[in-house]
Amino acid sequence: MVIETGNLSRGALQGRVAVITGAGGGIGYEAARSLAWLGCRVVIAEIDRRKGQQAAVQINREFGAGSALFVRTDVGHERSVRRLAKRIDRVYGKVDIVLNNATIASLGAVKDIDIKAWDDSYRVNLRGPVLLARTFVPGMIARNWGVFACVSSTGTAYMGAYECFKAAQVHLGTTLSEELSGTEVAAFTIGPGFVPTQTANSSIPRLAALMGKPEQELRDLLRPHTLSVEAAGAGFAAAIAMASQYRGQEVSSMQALIDAGIEVAAPDETGLTDQRIEVRTLTEEEFDRALSLCRSIRDTLARESASWKERSVFEQQWLIRTFRKKASMPVDEWLRLLEQLEDALSRRDTSTLAATQVPLSRLADYYRHLYDMAKGYVKDPAKREEQLGIVKSWQEEVEQLDELLR
Repeated sequence: MVIETGNLSRGALQGRVAVITGAGGGIGYEAARSLAWLGCRVVIAEIDRRKGQQAAVQINREFGAGSALFVRTDVGHERSVRRLAKRIDRVYGKVDIVLNNATIASLGAVKDIDIKAWDDSYRVNLRGPVLLARTFVPGMIARNWGVFACVSSTGTAYMGAYECFKAAQVHLGTTLSEELSGTEVAAFTIGPGFVPTQTANSSIPRLAALMGKPEQELRDLLRPHTLSVEAAGAGFAAAIAMASQYRGQEVSSMQALIDAGIEVAAPDETGLTDQRIEVRTLTEEEFDRALSLCRSIRDTLARESASWKERSVFEQQWLIRTFRKKASMPVDEWLRLLEQLEDALSRRDTSTLAATQVPLSRLADYYRHLYDMAKGYVKDPAKREEQLGIVKSWQEEVEQLDELLR
């Protein structure tokens, strides 16, 4: 199993009870397997009876009787969630972990998607997590331990009816984290990246057509963010095991795998097998140059993000949201990735460089956005030119490092 290749101990979550919604297959099923390996008793909260029963049977066969329980659940239906809670209370007596994996997705332009599709997406992708929080978080608070994990996806055209509510889960996780401050209950959000499940693979041609792109071009764009189904599920489970360090954050499966010391591999174009990501061999001079650039980029980002704390709370929130949107992940996650990249470069460790995937082009996109904003917001011509030059130098450093490592 992917989960057992890192530094997490088998049984690290022994005795914990985890509810995984939509765990009849795909990422949810693999997350349930990984959580069972970590010692959890897993509850497969799945609306598809056949898939849910089959998943529970397979996990019980793999990890022993009593490892998994299937409860047919419609997460958007309040009575169904209440029935889920009653069944778990009778069998296990508590819930320690909730992973909001269940989802439905509709493709199409905002103007074209039927309002029923929006309503259905809201039920599963936002109403469901809220019902689960209302049902299970009070017990976590009473026992002073728990994990509530939301699952996010943001920023892609023609997926609005899906991603608007997935983005709302980020805010749900952040809000819960603030409300749970001072307790040992952790709330955070995790994104899987692109995972080539059967459903995702079948959606690529239609999404590419909507975007006006060749299908292969879209697949190439997604590839740096791609994980196998098992790896994505293992990343979910690893993040839950390390939840205390992710409180209030939005992280990725890939980052959780890296933090857990699990080697990251990318699926081939069929999504069926894993293969090592290749990075080109650097000369000693190129290693030194890349290391110098990485240190400078990390120092700049650390300095700039620290300065946000001097702004008003509303400005802070705007800056944090803007960075996350343009750079594709939170600033804390960027700083961790750059630190890991710096360490790999300093040790000339090519294998870790392959595993530490840093989407530098997205950070460059953020600096381009900052450059454009400075054009309009800095009124004094001399100060504007000075500011534009500084931001341009930040962007160029990122682009140079990206070019070296590409």
